Amino acid sequence: MSNAQIIGFKIGLASCGIAAGGEAVLSALKNATSLPITEVGCIGHCYAEPLVEACLADGSSVMYCNVKPDEKSIQNILALGENSRFIIPEVRKKKELLKVLALAGHIIPTDIDDYIANGGYEGLKKALSLSPEEVINEIKLSGLRGRGGGGFPTGTKWSFLAAKPGFDKTVICNADEGDPGAFMDRSLMESVPHQVLEGMLIAAYATGASRLVIYCRAEYPLAIKHLKIAIEQIYAAKLNIFDNRSVEISIKEGAGAFVCGEETALIASLEGQRGMPRFRPPFPTDRGYQGKPTMINNVETFGNVPVILREGGNVFAQTGSEGSKGTKLFALAGDLKYPGLVEVPMGTTLNEIVFEIGGADREQVKAVQTGGPSGGCIPVELFDTPVDYDSLRSLGAIMGSGGLIVIGRDRCMVETARYFLDFTHRESCGKCTFCRVGTTRMYEILERIVAGKGCEADLDTLEDLGKKIKAGSLCGLGQTAPNPVLATLRFYRNEYLEHVNEHKCDAMQCNAMVDVALDQSKCVKCKLCLKSCPVNAISDDFVIDPALCTRCNSCLDSCPKHAISRVAKGDK
Repeated sequence: MSNAQIIGFKIGLASCGIAAGGEAVLSALKNATSLPITEVGCIGHCYAEPLVEACLADGSSVMYCNVKPDEKSIQNILALGENSRFIIPEVRKKKELLKVLALAGHIIPTDIDDYIANGGYEGLKKALSLSPEEVINEIKLSGLRGRGGGGFPTGTKWSFLAAKPGFDKTVICNADEGDPGAFMDRSLMESVPHQVLEGMLIAAYATGASRLVIYCRAEYPLAIKHLKIAIEQIYAAKLNIFDNRSVEISIKEGAGAFVCGEETALIASLEGQRGMPRFRPPFPTDRGYQGKPTMINNVETFGNVPVILREGGNVFAQTGSEGSKGTKLFALAGDLKYPGLVEVPMGTTLNEIVFEIGGADREQVKAVQTGGPSGGCIPVELFDTPVDYDSLRSLGAIMGSGGLIVIGRDRCMVETARYFLDFTHRESCGKCTFCRVGTTRMYEILERIVAGKGCEADLDTLEDLGKKIKAGSLCGLGQTAPNPVLATLRFYRNEYLEHVNEHKCDAMQCNAMVDVALDQSKCVKCKLCLKSCPVNAISDDFVIDPALCTRCNSCLDSCPKHAISRVAKGDK
């Protein structure tokens, strides 16, 4: 490798790379070399950012991870040194199947020529050689189901819109990714915006739509920036014109309302109204945006479409499980070693995703939350479950858009359920009594339980309320909001009983049930705990006043000797 010639560099500058300090690394690299430096997106290994790839004259490359913007780190890269070299783990190479993410992190996101040179717009070219009906048949053959969480067959939805006469029809890309811990759509828009737009153009051709609208949350400024540049390039290349019919492409920035991920609420927001769902029928494909036929798919769904057209629907359908074809993107977060973005065939088990790809400690994992705040907690004992729409639903969980949060054994499942319901009850638009009032009542009960004031009858009330809210709510928010509570009651009822009968939290997470104790025998009187305490709850003689202590953990984090710990209330 010492004789290898570096001809340029690639640096990951998606949101994860920027957050890790990638811009400072880029500046340092520019100051140290005159070789070309290409800014690319995310390859999914967010835990390793900032990532720098040294491209060699023989076509190979060497990648460096967690790069610092200091001279030592930069010189190590320029010399092709051995420090901080990044090699993708072999187990991940075996388990992953990169189709949608194949170009992410390898091409310049805002360069249409780079995208085309790597097979971009071949799917659109293939689609234009077919009739619209033939394109829809390819989507049906593929077995692609909506990746936004509902799992509705994509080809069937397209056929509904195509059946409507005329061209005054709209195709909307739902980029209102609101699940905490989910970042699949953001990464696609930042890293391969042309791929998402190519899928939308194919949909416009197949369905006869004359308008494409991307509804993207305003908290994704980099994604919006890249999409706008890509749209300008599409216009310049006239890729939006089919048989002298021009397709308009626009972006609407949403204000971050979770409920606007629901189709009819999204349409209301697009029209300038308050984002609230309405009764269906009529379905959007009959009467949607501005009263015209409208079809909505999410970002990942459109990202799959060029892949299907390039390789053929039958080939695409060979990957995945019986009822869930293709691959799925997952955003891994929580208590695991390798957080980031992964793409695996449908039917891959939770064991493979969490332990083999995510690198979580088998002894330390308690559960996994799938489907975001409206999903369900699946215990580690059921991690042999294949990840597909039907298998997860049988456990009271959902696929959702693809957020996957690993929960460690030191987490309280009652507090976990309270945390997620805190989010969903606040995000209710208020239209349905079941959702508006029901989720609030459930949240209040959970607040009472974690405060040590619950009773066993509360558990029956939670189950009763949860079932009624799911049955009586108008949209997917209310229909799935009780899932974390119902799932944890099903699999971790013992923790609820411990809270209500013994007023005890074994995980030491529920503040009302714990005290903070200082072991004088371990204390070295360094006073770091005194300096870190925001409420002066620790006296000069190193005694903690439980009445003043807010259980913020500042003292625990600052103590170099681990002399401070959480204990059950009343213990010393």
